[in-house]
Amino acid sequence: MGWDGLMVAAGLAVLLVAGDLLVRGAVNLSLRLGVPAAIVGLTVVAFGTSAPELVVSVQAVLAEVPDLALGNVVGSNIANVLLVLGVPALIAAVPVLRAEVSRDYLIMMGASLGFVAMAFLGPIGRPQALVLLGALALMLADALRRGRAQRVPVEALEGADPGLGTGRIALFLGLGLLGLPVGASLLVDGSVGIARSLGVTEAVIGLTLVAVGTSLPELATTVIAAWRREAGVAMGNVLGSNLFNLLGIIGVAGLFGTIPVAPELLTRDLWVMLGAAAVLGWFVATGRSIGRVWGVALVLAYAAYLTILVLQEGGAA
Repeated sequence: MGWDGLMVAAGLAVLLVAGDLLVRGAVNLSLRLGVPAAIVGLTVVAFGTSAPELVVSVQAVLAEVPDLALGNVVGSNIANVLLVLGVPALIAAVPVLRAEVSRDYLIMMGASLGFVAMAFLGPIGRPQALVLLGALALMLADALRRGRAQRVPVEALEGADPGLGTGRIALFLGLGLLGLPVGASLLVDGSVGIARSLGVTEAVIGLTLVAVGTSLPELATTVIAAWRREAGVAMGNVLGSNLFNLLGIIGVAGLFGTIPVAPELLTRDLWVMLGAAAVLGWFVATGRSIGRVWGVALVLAYAAYLTILVLQEGGAA
């Protein structure tokens, strides 16, 4: 228990430091490139914080447990909206910059609907994986085009440091991208050890700690972004992570083997994912900030979802 507790503490510390470095690097990269922070959040930050999901999903397919790959992605997308945006809102209101994120939200929602339709058509193999990766390439090209067109002045990027050199920006980004999956791994391993010592079942560990654990980099980055009032990075991180999870992670994992779609995903989890995305759409459409009350509601909704998972797993057992 003592060693596991140290791993949890170390994981939290690494996540917080890495998240801070990644946000600082991303904001100053957007300053150097002259593009909105939301674009950097949608690409560099989002892809970096999705590294744990990518590793878990590819390993799951290679280990011939492909159900875990799809469940990991769908569960992470649910956590990204309800938990990753809910928890930072308890600390500080998360502004929703409607003009900057509306297009990205519509792209994410379109990808989510297309992914659900693909899941209902059957297992995801190499042809479907290539379609998903092609859609990801189009999304990246669109983000690059918009980034070149939306040049922004220095004063528009709160927290940016014009004196920060290219080398330090690269160092911040590199340490942040490397530190997030390391911190997540330490925290998950330590938490699993504590749970086992307390007699918690393996099923409950998988349904809770693994799903939340792979979303910890997004959570850490978004908390730091909200604290630094970097709304573009916070919202761009969530939208970009959800897009990369659906298109990139399943696209890459599908190249290594066929991924079946479990019945419970079709009847429960995919609909929860779409519902969470629809709730986020309300904030984007109205431009309302995600304040403390909404933060509590989102976190409670996620807790209710986990409770249903545990209860249904217990009933099945």
